[in-house]
Amino acid sequence: AWVVDADGSFLGMYRKMHIPQDPGFEEKFYFTPGDLGYKAFDTKFGRIGVLICWDQWYPEAARLTAMQGAEIIFYPTAIGWLPEEKRQLGAWVTVQRGHAVANGCYVCAVNRVGTEGESEFWGQSFVADYYGQIVAKAPVSDEAILYADLDLDALEDHRRIWPFFRDRRIDSYGGITERWGR
Repeated sequence: AWVVDADGSFLGMYRKMHIPQDPGFEEKFYFTPGDLGYKAFDTKFGRIGVLICWDQWYPEAARLTAMQGAEIIFYPTAIGWLPEEKRQLGAWVTVQRGHAVANGCYVCAVNRVGTEGESEFWGQSFVADYYGQIVAKAPVSDEAILYADLDLDALEDHRRIWPFFRDRRIDSYGGITERWGR
């Protein structure tokens, strides 16, 4: 993804790090995982991070992006359900709200609407604040432009009161780089 500021100036690039393979999303056969790492970009609206689609399920990706100073994390995605599976929407909303809380940032979860093949995209893009509260939400089936006022000064105060980064026990996290724990 090319990251551009409101005036169209190029800020940098992010390449999707996690590539899925599940029904309707056989991307591992077509794409290679990104190699640029997790980044945050200064814009006139604040410092943002962009994580793409399957990246949204990985708390490590959100944490590393927030550690780069992201105040707002955007998750552009195309997610929906197959006719036999209708429970995933709640998981998606919960995880995105959790990223906002655990990383003391705003999360903008952007999702497409409509259908493609057997997949029905559930729309419902939303913005969550650093307490996980949904402050703006788009409809299920109609395209929409979603606006939300984000108070970055309040966010800075919140990060001082809830110092998740300061109090991390990095000396105890060695196992996080292992594929499976024992």
